[in-house]
Amino acid sequence: MATFISHNPIVARASLFAGRRLATQTTNGTSKVSMRATWMPGSAPPSYLDGSMPCDYGFDPLGLGKEPDNLARFQEAELIHARWAMLGVSGAAGAEIITGINWVEAPVQSQQTYLGNTIPFPLPAIAAIEVFVMAYVESKRGSETDRSKRMYPGGAFDPAGFSKGADFEKLKRKELANGRVAMLAFAGIIGEAQANNLEGPVAALARHLADPWHVNAATNVAAVPYL
Repeated sequence: MATFISHNPIVARASLFAGRRLATQTTNGTSKVSMRATWMPGSAPPSYLDGSMPCDYGFDPLGLGKEPDNLARFQEAELIHARWAMLGVSGAAGAEIITGINWVEAPVQSQQTYLGNTIPFPLPAIAAIEVFVMAYVESKRGSETDRSKRMYPGGAFDPAGFSKGADFEKLKRKELANGRVAMLAFAGIIGEAQANNLEGPVAALARHLADPWHVNAATNVAAVPYL
């Protein structure tokens, strides 16, 4: 029997679906079977989440994307936040590794430095310059009427030319997937700092690795109240 199945292409292909649940969607009395990955195996994604967007797994339990305008706005906002989160996580960990000063303590240092070099401006001046520069960049991005160019501007923002390659769609998915992880990671960095007396992520990780059974979320009084 096994030999028959392995040499029969129709039966062999059908056996690939054994044990799997296919996502189905009913439209006008007819059922449409979808082989796309969904956030919950066997769940049917909403009709407006058709898999055309990067990392679309049909997850929208609150129906926030029913309106096309809202869906487009949320897609763009998620991508921008994902990019900021990746920069934030890299900056929080990288600065602590290089300087030994964590991201919480860095703004209150008596002297601001960059890679060991003293910056000849006070922190308020640096913040004002950053606000001005970011306001200009965001105004230019917001004035672009083509949404795809707002999300993937290319040009000077793509010096390596990734957006021109054949793997562009694959890179879109990788960027957003890593960005979602980074958003969760930065939320964890903030929570960890609050739970550990403003300790940085690198120092907290080092303490955990040195004694994982006693230094973890379950043994942290701030993380588990009334423990």
